[in-house]
Amino acid sequence: MYIFDSVQKCKLLFEPLHDREVRIYVCGPTVYDDAHLGHARSAIAFDLLRRTLKALGYRVLFARNITDIDDKIIKKSLETGEPIETITARYTEHYLRDMEALGVLDADIAPRATESMEAIVAMIDRLLKSGCAYQSEDGTVWFDTSKDAEYCTLSHRCGDDDEAQSRIEHEEGKRHPRDFALWKACKERDVCYDSPFGRGRPGWHIECSAMIDETLAYKGEPYAIDIHGGGADLFFPHHENEAAQTRCATRQKLAKYWMHNGFVTIDGEKMSKSLGNSFFVKDALEVYDGEILRFYLLSAHYRANFNFNEEDLLASKRRLDRLYRLKKRIYGVKEGVPNADFQQEVLDALADDLNISRALAAIDERIASANERLDADPKNKALKKEAAADIAWLSQLLGIGGKDPFDYFRIGMSDEQIARIEALVAERNEAKKAKDFAKADALREELSQMGIQLMDTPQGTVWEKAE
Repeated sequence: MYIFDSVQKCKLLFEPLHDREVRIYVCGPTVYDDAHLGHARSAIAFDLLRRTLKALGYRVLFARNITDIDDKIIKKSLETGEPIETITARYTEHYLRDMEALGVLDADIAPRATESMEAIVAMIDRLLKSGCAYQSEDGTVWFDTSKDAEYCTLSHRCGDDDEAQSRIEHEEGKRHPRDFALWKACKERDVCYDSPFGRGRPGWHIECSAMIDETLAYKGEPYAIDIHGGGADLFFPHHENEAAQTRCATRQKLAKYWMHNGFVTIDGEKMSKSLGNSFFVKDALEVYDGEILRFYLLSAHYRANFNFNEEDLLASKRRLDRLYRLKKRIYGVKEGVPNADFQQEVLDALADDLNISRALAAIDERIASANERLDADPKNKALKKEAAADIAWLSQLLGIGGKDPFDYFRIGMSDEQIARIEALVAERNEAKKAKDFAKADALREELSQMGIQLMDTPQGTVWEKAE
């Protein structure tokens, strides 16, 4: 497999630290608000990476953290009067619910900052004792970037971003503009924990370094993990600072490969709460099914910036519809063996830095080919079994195509509509059993006038909205 490494800015042959084993850490959400499409894009991108590596035969250990102590969370608590624990529990639950709706697999390891305080304090203590950190008069502990000769070798952006970094860490007491807080001394109306260097709470950057070291890292090796991922906005300063902390505390490089997904924009504007155009996943899920959203967000290369708009989303849905039409056409057929050449073609595409465009083109061609062959030989069970197996394999690989096809084409219908239709279908079935074919035909016509088509199968009568 080849992946694009953000540090070297080129595609590299992926060679894991241990044969056929991959350890991945992806920065998760700060749970002070609901997840937006940027969170969804990142989660889906690295979910695809994880699924692809598994399909290629790797054993994958995947970690995604939850930041549940942070300035934004404290600010929200002060504004609303809600306890921090209530806020973080609610938005963690919402995040996990949204990810499930999008077909994102649960992390193997899901560390939380508040549950990792011992590891965080231990790493800060090591940095202080090694001289790579210092404590200012107010009790804040700072990372001393001048003590890390490799600082800024990750992102190569420090020269452009010194001013931004200085604004982020603007507090008095630090020695250099680039220095950043490891431990923030306790202030009035703050959340505080005990530590050898005084009461306070961790800075954002130290949390990930400590959680990786505690839960995922190979000990005593040149690199702690194989792959570190996240959104492009985290590359500097967050990932730069993580890498510096880990180098100085453990004498390890944090990750052998760094991967970053592109931004999400809405009609051309970068998503940002300050711009007031953040699009929450929960809002999108009220309008569109999670699998349709997943397929849309999956359809562009993970490194590309993604412009979210409804026109493209509907075009993406039509592409997904084709897969479900084929699945409907072979409804009730038991799976056979997937086509090996098709599998290889898709995996070869994804092994090229997750080249989703090539993979989807191969899938489109396979669907078209299956339909052509079934048109020529509609009763060929071997063709149907192979198509069913291909779709089942895609469901595991891409997280799409796993729904009942008739349920898929009912998406967007209300519970009341579905209940009314189910009642009419049941009434028609009873009429058929009673050999009242005139009534059965009349009910079929009534359903047809409602835009509903019926299909009598060995498994019973199924229905769908007319296309």
